Amino acid sequence: MRYAAIDIGSNAVRLLIADIKENDGTVSFKKNTLLRVPLRLGDDAFLDQQISEKKCVDLVKTMQAFKNLMDVYKVNDYRACATSAMREARNGADLVKAIKEEANVDLEIVHGEVEANIIYSSHIEQDIDKTKNYLYIDVGGGSTELSLFSNGELLASQSFNLGTIRILDNQDKDDTWEAMKDFLRLHTKNVKNLSGIGTGGNINKLYKLSGEKEGSPLSFAKLNNLYNYLNSFSMKERINVLGLNQDRADVIIPACEIYLSVLKWGSIKNIYVPSVGMVDGIIQTLIEKNLSV
Repeated sequence: MRYAAIDIGSNAVRLLIADIKENDGTVSFKKNTLLRVPLRLGDDAFLDQQISEKKCVDLVKTMQAFKNLMDVYKVNDYRACATSAMREARNGADLVKAIKEEANVDLEIVHGEVEANIIYSSHIEQDIDKTKNYLYIDVGGGSTELSLFSNGELLASQSFNLGTIRILDNQDKDDTWEAMKDFLRLHTKNVKNLSGIGTGGNINKLYKLSGEKEGSPLSFAKLNNLYNYLNSFSMKERINVLGLNQDRADVIIPACEIYLSVLKWGSIKNIYVPSVGMVDGIIQTLIEKNLSV
């Protein structure tokens, strides 16, 4: 079996094709092919509340390419989800219709809470220690999803309109930062020994830059030092000296700011960074859907 996941985010669009394995009744998957196209839909959506005609054309072409690849790879099932940028764009529904007509891809625009559910569907905590307390932190281009778990049970979850593209475009609001702070202080005040679980492209890149041994958590102090180090370089230097991609070199700074704020307000000293994201969660939802059929 082979499944595919499409994630249309505010910064980039991703396709993951995964091979499904079954061993002694346990179903898992192995990543086969992962593609990322930096379309930056959020620049249009957050500033103009509409995705430009050029980016609509680029997105449709990307979906056509993804559909052709899924056909060539003989994908058995797929799920395509769009998040914050498409949620806020006035022409989001029209774009969904165009993608169906021109690329034959069924696309769903998911709410923030559904996005959070998909992200923690990857069951990352089972590979660490599910008896402990964890805060899932997923920072995207347009939104940040927080989900608090204690002994494997979900205690609280909320999506905030706070993301890297939104900050770069000066579209983040003080009351959203305050709402996130209030959420964390309210729900974490009685939770002891809380650890973070960070997902998304920026935290994965930060983890690689930190040089931490795989599986080891990244400390607040080390992340803060890394933030100061990156901030000492210009955008051009982060590309030419540090070797970051152009579409990563700018967003990595506001991503650091969000992660550091969340860790500080939640009194979290360490964050685990498994190499997973939205597309991994989508594949897991497909596995669960097809198991129940």
